[in-house]
Amino acid sequence: MPVITSIDDLKRIYRRRVPKMFYDYCESGSWTEQTFRENVSDFARLHFRQRVAVDLSDRSTASTMVGHEVKMPVALAPVGLTGMQHADGEIKAARAAEKFGVPFTLSTMSICSIEDVAAHTRKPFWFQLYVMRDKDFVRRIIRRAKDAGCSALVLTLDLQVLGQRHKDLKNGLSAPPRLTLPVMADLATKWRWGLGMLGTRRRQFGNIVGHVKGVGDTSSLMSWTAEQFDPELDWSKVEEIRAQWDGPLILKGIQEVEDAKMAVKVGADAIVVSNHGGRQLDGALSSIRALPPIVDAVGGEVEIHMDSGIRSGQDVLKARAMGARGVYIGRSYIYGLGAMGEKGVSKALEIIHRELDLSMAFCGHRDIEQVDRSILMVPRGFAGEWE
Repeated sequence: MPVITSIDDLKRIYRRRVPKMFYDYCESGSWTEQTFRENVSDFARLHFRQRVAVDLSDRSTASTMVGHEVKMPVALAPVGLTGMQHADGEIKAARAAEKFGVPFTLSTMSICSIEDVAAHTRKPFWFQLYVMRDKDFVRRIIRRAKDAGCSALVLTLDLQVLGQRHKDLKNGLSAPPRLTLPVMADLATKWRWGLGMLGTRRRQFGNIVGHVKGVGDTSSLMSWTAEQFDPELDWSKVEEIRAQWDGPLILKGIQEVEDAKMAVKVGADAIVVSNHGGRQLDGALSSIRALPPIVDAVGGEVEIHMDSGIRSGQDVLKARAMGARGVYIGRSYIYGLGAMGEKGVSKALEIIHRELDLSMAFCGHRDIEQVDRSILMVPRGFAGEWE
């Protein structure tokens, strides 16, 4: 086993061990992938200010996100098909997050169900909701999340229609994968992954199969899913969901100040500045560039989180300095999961935490709660001066 010191090390192992279909699902964006790339590259435009001769003993990265104590201001983002990256992937990721001391967010489009994850963890996790046309399904899955003890609801707003991701179409993405000749040839080289999948019964969307009338096999599942994302989702429907959920409500997918103000108006406890990892509207601003105007507009009224492009502890520190209370990592932990299962997720969290802690120290701080924009050199016009 090579020495693993960075998220990129995990990514290299992940690429070798996971079928191409699921690697491409994770490591891609929509259309030209401009936003997917800039989510990462725009972090490099922010530079740190190094300070010296400062007492750096007794450092702490501990914080809170929507009232939950966290070891560092990071949560595991909701990622669909996580259980296809590694057998029982959602359970393994949730366990790693629980042990480390950060929240895990389960996707509606997970392979392991809400009940599966709850049965294999001891602390509450968060649940991410996609609004479907089937209102009864939405009501019941919110009830299931309550019954499982989920401690926050993350409502995704930016997937009313599905962005086109060329690689998924070309690969014929499905769960479980359809056994075409190219797929079988690829799977033959991914024996670790295959053995894991043979050893689990969880190979389809666990939150849907058995919970929707008429959905009992792969073809009916894919057909139902493709037709169900609700294009009529508007703020009145967000208010209806707010009325059904009495815990913390986090609205994910905010990129514009006007939408951030509406999120405050409908009673969100937090918003996530996010472009869905560059997987929806290609050509949208990176999340780190979209963040400052939203912080300036509503930062005093609602807790602001962000995702998309976080690949290191330095990215976490930069986002925090730019005004985000917390961030979500998706691909960074998926690389670890696909590479090494639960141990890989733990390794990803350890790497990010170490980078966050040391970078904070080099900037002259020993408490994440005291970090602000003064640790950064931000180029003029970073957030954009647009017509």
